Amino acid sequence: MPLMKSWLDSANLPDCPFPLNNLPLGVFSVGDEEPRCGIAIGDHILDAASAEAAGLIDLDGGPYLDVPFWNDVMEAGAAVWAELRAQVTDLLKAGSDLRGEVEALLVPIADAQMHMPFLVAEYTDFYAGKNHAVNVGTMFRGAENALPPNWLHIPIGYNGRASSVVVSGTPVRRPWGQLKSPDHDVPAFLPSRRFDLELEMGAIVGTASEGPVTVDEADAMIFGYVLLNDWSARDIQAWEYQPLGPFQAKATATSISPWIVMAAALEPFRVMTPAREKDLLPHLRDTGPMLFDIDLSVELRPAGGTSSTIARTNYREMYFSAAQQLAHHTTSGCPMTPGDLLGSGTISGPTKDSRGSMLELSWGGKEPITLVGGESRSFLEDGDSLTLRGAAKGDGYTIGFGDCEGTILPALADPYERN
Repeated sequence: MPLMKSWLDSANLPDCPFPLNNLPLGVFSVGDEEPRCGIAIGDHILDAASAEAAGLIDLDGGPYLDVPFWNDVMEAGAAVWAELRAQVTDLLKAGSDLRGEVEALLVPIADAQMHMPFLVAEYTDFYAGKNHAVNVGTMFRGAENALPPNWLHIPIGYNGRASSVVVSGTPVRRPWGQLKSPDHDVPAFLPSRRFDLELEMGAIVGTASEGPVTVDEADAMIFGYVLLNDWSARDIQAWEYQPLGPFQAKATATSISPWIVMAAALEPFRVMTPAREKDLLPHLRDTGPMLFDIDLSVELRPAGGTSSTIARTNYREMYFSAAQQLAHHTTSGCPMTPGDLLGSGTISGPTKDSRGSMLELSWGGKEPITLVGGESRSFLEDGDSLTLRGAAKGDGYTIGFGDCEGTILPALADPYERN
């Protein structure tokens, strides 16, 4: 699909992340105004709430945009999702008769404060990137036992904390936790010393389910995608994860990008999952291309320093697609809810510079990486800012998500020390 031309010139630039082909959904405010729904176009935001109030957006069964989140649109179903994209495309396309009315509802992105774009109902994080799983398994169990016996058969996941999902730009405080080093007999309660990022994509469930769904049905249930940073305390995780897996190590924060890229915008970028080493059971088998060709990168900027790109990879590296993850999630009859968020798991490529976590990049801290300016890192330090970026490259246009950024604040004073 080629670039769709808009009357807003900035939307037609090849490197602009928000062309007419994209139309990602967010929630924004300006100054002291209340947050409201908006749609990114070029270097501006269309005030979608005001456009609906003025009758420029008129969706079947609406209004939907009189609240500062997109959940109501999700719950309305796929027909309304398509109707929204069609109506907004007509408003913003080159030659639109409504340009004058719409232009008055544009706000420069530079003037806007972004907020959580949706209410997170529940959050599940997966461990479905093979390169990441092999790297981590090799570090801790050796290459011959890198993958658990079940790994090639099901997308492994755990239930996370919806309450700690935050929008890009929200600072993240270094957590306290129970740690135990190999040379000590007893654990200690300390701030995490091995704090980490995980480069992921997040899939947002748009329609509910009441029982098991097929992979194709699951694919149709996905409303859109965001970038996702699953902040992880590796030393807390190392002590707690046996036998039930991650818990407090993953509960500090999960950052997401501010814009929901609807699944429809990513249709031209579908790709197949990798070749299977083991046949999947019928209910999880691939039925078509359900991954996406999305270039991803991670930048690290020390406090007062210069940014370094520490990793580049691609979403197509995943072993299980979001549709397979969602289908697996429903096999027990577990109901899925509009606003459920599914983290992909760390997206690492096959080379050292494509690893999506500090744990892998520094090989468990044994091989520190060198940043621009000469500083080195094994894990993240206070004041470090991490920025995740993602882009799908089309014919003369780019589909972007907006940056997913977070800065690490020092740990609190001992939270259990009472005055």
